[in-house]
Amino acid sequence: MFSINMKMFVQGISIVALTGAGVSAESGVPTFRGPEGLWRTFRPEDLATPEAFARNPTLVWEWYDWRRRRIAACQPNPAHRVLAEMEATLPDFILITQNVDGLHQAAGSRKVLELHGNIWRVRCTRCGKVVEDRRVPLPEIPPHCACGGLLRPDVVWFGEPLPTDVLQQAWEAAKRCRCMLIIGTSALVQPAASLPVIAKQSGAYLVEVNVADTPLTSLADEVLRGPAGEVLPRWWEARRASLSGWRCQ
Repeated sequence: MFSINMKMFVQGISIVALTGAGVSAESGVPTFRGPEGLWRTFRPEDLATPEAFARNPTLVWEWYDWRRRRIAACQPNPAHRVLAEMEATLPDFILITQNVDGLHQAAGSRKVLELHGNIWRVRCTRCGKVVEDRRVPLPEIPPHCACGGLLRPDVVWFGEPLPTDVLQQAWEAAKRCRCMLIIGTSALVQPAASLPVIAKQSGAYLVEVNVADTPLTSLADEVLRGPAGEVLPRWWEARRASLSGWRCQ
């Protein structure tokens, strides 16, 4: 898991990108609340909870195994790739994502803060060990740890707090950034939706990239309408030469 060394950023983090489900949807990943959100006769909101897992871990894992198989067939899109290019080009760039599919890392991003975890990691409910497991389909449902404990997806479920260290680093990045890109997020899920507000209050320049208005649109200094895979590469191409030393006015 990526961890920010704040000493690296003596002059502060210049650019932060916050991504949501809209970015992954362009790669074919079903959105959590979209028309493909239903699985069998269950609502995802009724499966992604500690209570559902305690009640029926096999059912929950069947759903996650289905999701993993769907995601395994997806590839990073131009928005993922251009964000990886930004990281490689800019010395002060951090990516904060609400997505759990790992497509940012597949595109080459390394400075990634995963607010909601990663579907390709599993965590033991007995010993707490976290490991990556990309087997598709899983050979055992529900899967078990070498210690014999039941494994669960290493993701944040409804009713669970976000990882404290990741959230703290996200807050710090938002406070210190000079510019925040808000890409493909509905801005409805907290506490992620508060990060642009924190950035704005700290003087950052906000750029929203989305196909429709969100609760954050009125705060944005620049609004780009359309699929992120189309508009974000154009925005980056127009600014790539100057962004290394860019300080938004």
